[in-house]
Amino acid sequence: MPAHPYIADRAETLRYLGYTGQQVDSSLNDRIDLLIGECERTATPGFRYRIFPARVTSTGVVVEGTSLVLEGADIRAHMTGAREVALMACTLGLANERAQRRYATTSGLDAFVFGAAGSALVEAVADACNAAIVAEARSRGLHCNWRYSPGYGDLPLSAQPAIVRILDATRALGVTVTDSNLLVPAKTVTAAVGLFDTPQSDRRSCANCSFFRYCTIRREGNPCYR
Repeated sequence: MPAHPYIADRAETLRYLGYTGQQVDSSLNDRIDLLIGECERTATPGFRYRIFPARVTSTGVVVEGTSLVLEGADIRAHMTGAREVALMACTLGLANERAQRRYATTSGLDAFVFGAAGSALVEAVADACNAAIVAEARSRGLHCNWRYSPGYGDLPLSAQPAIVRILDATRALGVTVTDSNLLVPAKTVTAAVGLFDTPQSDRRSCANCSFFRYCTIRREGNPCYR
């Protein structure tokens, strides 16, 4: 068992593999399960976030107290009305990255499955980080929208170095950024989440929330979508 609480959801792993309901033979099923387990075992997941005042302008979102401007019409629309913005970074760690590279030298199929499991697993870590942001926002009477990552819409990947620097993610998580603004380890996610005075989510129950597994506020009986 991995020494962390995160699970690479099998259905999500299959989705990343491109399966859409096709029959999977038993030998491949067993191999997928083995590689999911290996991906979970080699991961050393972690996340980090910080919350800043936000100012939406005609060209993007100024993250007050930093030099970062989240540029683009899409992120501007996503954050319109936000009082604050949370920056987040989540990763599976360098050991998982090294395992991915080992598989790449021995089996293209195994590397593909391992990578799909990693994508599902890092999304689970991002959900946990997002849940922590939602809980902090809720404790202050604020509400969150869904996370928005560089590379979505017209928000450029060039935002990633500043997010990593602002979060001190190189020291805290071992995350670095290449000259082409790609993240290392590859199974790393950066994103921004808006904090608002009024509810932004279209969720109507905890049961269909992707943060359900990692939520700390359900026990209060006062869900975040109200």
